[in-house]
Amino acid sequence: MLQKPRSDLTPDSPEFEHHPFIKTTGFREYDARWRYPEEINLKGIEAIGLGLAELFHARNVPPRLVVGHDYRSYSVDIKEALISGLVAGGAQVHDIGLALSPTAYYAQFALEVEGVAMVTASHNDNGWTGIKMGLERPLTFGPDDMDELKSLVLGGRCATRPGGERIEVAGFAERYIADLIDRPLLSRPLKAVVACGNGTAGAFAPQVISAVGCDVVPLHCELDHNFPHYNPNPEDMAMLADLRQAVLASGADLGLAFDGDGDRCGIVDNTGHEIFADKVGVMLARDISSQHAEAHFVADVKSTGLFMTDPVLKANGATCTYWKTGHSYIKRYSHETGALVGFEKSGHFFFNPPLGRGYDDGLVSALAVLDMLDRNPDKTLEDLKKALPQTWQSPTMSPACGDEVKYDVVAGAIDHFSAIAAEGGSLAGQAIRELITVNGIRIVLEDGTWGLVRASSNKPELVVVVESPTSEANMRAIFEEIDSHLSDYPEVGEYNQKI
Repeated sequence: MLQKPRSDLTPDSPEFEHHPFIKTTGFREYDARWRYPEEINLKGIEAIGLGLAELFHARNVPPRLVVGHDYRSYSVDIKEALISGLVAGGAQVHDIGLALSPTAYYAQFALEVEGVAMVTASHNDNGWTGIKMGLERPLTFGPDDMDELKSLVLGGRCATRPGGERIEVAGFAERYIADLIDRPLLSRPLKAVVACGNGTAGAFAPQVISAVGCDVVPLHCELDHNFPHYNPNPEDMAMLADLRQAVLASGADLGLAFDGDGDRCGIVDNTGHEIFADKVGVMLARDISSQHAEAHFVADVKSTGLFMTDPVLKANGATCTYWKTGHSYIKRYSHETGALVGFEKSGHFFFNPPLGRGYDDGLVSALAVLDMLDRNPDKTLEDLKKALPQTWQSPTMSPACGDEVKYDVVAGAIDHFSAIAAEGGSLAGQAIRELITVNGIRIVLEDGTWGLVRASSNKPELVVVVESPTSEANMRAIFEEIDSHLSDYPEVGEYNQKI
């Protein structure tokens, strides 16, 4: 049994070298994220592995897991410590090496393994590490799983057990790529800029997109854990602006931007304009519902209102339910409700059978966009985008807010706007039509203009999104109402970007 982890150590102390150190805030709603080594050390990672093995035993799930790692300078060290803890806890570990998160999810199916522990900080800045975990394919942990793991690890209630082993799985990246490209070639010539921000997707995405029949223009696909150009995040306007320039310079039909662990894909159209992921979702839902009668979709609360109001979706008999933001939430809810696809505004898309296996894979999303274009040979991506009803929509805005206080701030916002609604008050010159509080608060005004405030599940931030189906002025007005309230909290810092 390992020593009980502590949260009061610093990297310059002697105890840090031989005692598990874990900052408790790294256990988030559905995965784990820490600054390394400021918030966790390798002994702490080993304790996480031991705790994860203990959780499998406690749930009576065979402790067999796929483990992979993303391309960061310290990810191999993190993975080795994690595997050490897992094996000490009696787990059978299938190490697939350098991987995307969806590579690890696919391996659960291909290797017939129950669990996954993917070492990745996804799109977080360099210096972050983390683990995406699951014990039932294709699902990943939710809050109850994370709370139980946190309790086991921090309580030091994890026993070492015999029978643990590590199995090196050679050539699995090639096996994953082969599965993706085992499909018909595109029937029309398409050129795509593939942007990877020097993240892990650079070892996978250009090869896959080229193999299905696209002329690929690579953009920062060389692996470089320093991320010299920008963070590989398809919601980051710096990455999208760079992609825009490459699309215009090359005359490409579209641009595809992949995040650090390859489970998300951002889209730029043939004119260089970004299409936010929820609008891409509506376009795909139109395409898919034209082929699958009575299709049901799920979208997260950050997403456009068009999932409910789009006339083409209505004509196709499609329906949609809004649910909690977060890749584990949408993945699980889509799986449990039998939705054909789950869409999240951040770009996590979940294609369920017969379209996919239910996990988020940015390459599967990219292929779905290419197939949509292939089925519309007389239209550009801009044409398909312009066919949607117009709305005025913000990017995802993220004011800084500490992990220890962000949920209290959101609770205060819920109380504030709920009180205005209860008193029959107005916001931005309009009556409040509806408040959706399944995840933070989504304030819907009389004309359909809405604004959302919620706590980020994986970073010390809030999340703010606004949209109006009637005017840019109304979009800005609801943002001003939200921003004015948040400015009353000294705990809320600078935004990453504003409209």
